[in-house]
Amino acid sequence: MRILIVEDNVALADELTADLKRAGYAVDWLADGRDAAYQGATEPYDLIVLDLGLPGKSGLDVLREWRAAQMQRPVLILTARDHWAERIEGLKAGADDYLTKPFHPEELQLRIQALLRRSHGQVNQTHLIAAGLQLDEALQQVSKNGATFELTAAEFSLLRYLMLNVGKIISKAQLHDHLYDGESERDSNVIEVHINHLRGKLGKTAIETRRGQGYRLVEQSA
Repeated sequence: MRILIVEDNVALADELTADLKRAGYAVDWLADGRDAAYQGATEPYDLIVLDLGLPGKSGLDVLREWRAAQMQRPVLILTARDHWAERIEGLKAGADDYLTKPFHPEELQLRIQALLRRSHGQVNQTHLIAAGLQLDEALQQVSKNGATFELTAAEFSLLRYLMLNVGKIISKAQLHDHLYDGESERDSNVIEVHINHLRGKLGKTAIETRRGQGYRLVEQSA
């Protein structure tokens, strides 16, 4: 899953980027509201973490611009401002959640997980569940029929995206857009290698290849 952090505090942005990358997310970072308004609307992010106090254009103005353009992806406001009126203003502008600084990194990750699951129709789940699989995002493990499999970082990121889009055909281009940040080199052969590794753990029929179209995680009984 690909996340955009819009935060002008460089030290905090570096910390958040490192934490989220360890959690298996592809992360881009911007510090200016004007840049965020354009890139957030044009790049296929799965979620955006947005500070309110930004140079160039305020976070609220950026959010209002996105929502006016019918951008539906989840936005979590992250700000030092803790006045209730400002929280309400952010939610009215279209924020999906609100976290006040200072905060614990684990809380941010849990809120991100909840927003991503909700945006893909999964609610009230402590783990990501789809296609007879249960994914523990904290341990980066997957369970199937009582067996638990360790995942590499790349396998985990790929499987999480497929599980959130279970039953859908996902092209290699989509996988590249959502599993890599804007600076990473993208190699379509690497995706195929990780797909084959996942099949070795979950079974050959777990992930279907649609020639010329992409891949599909197949719905199965647990």
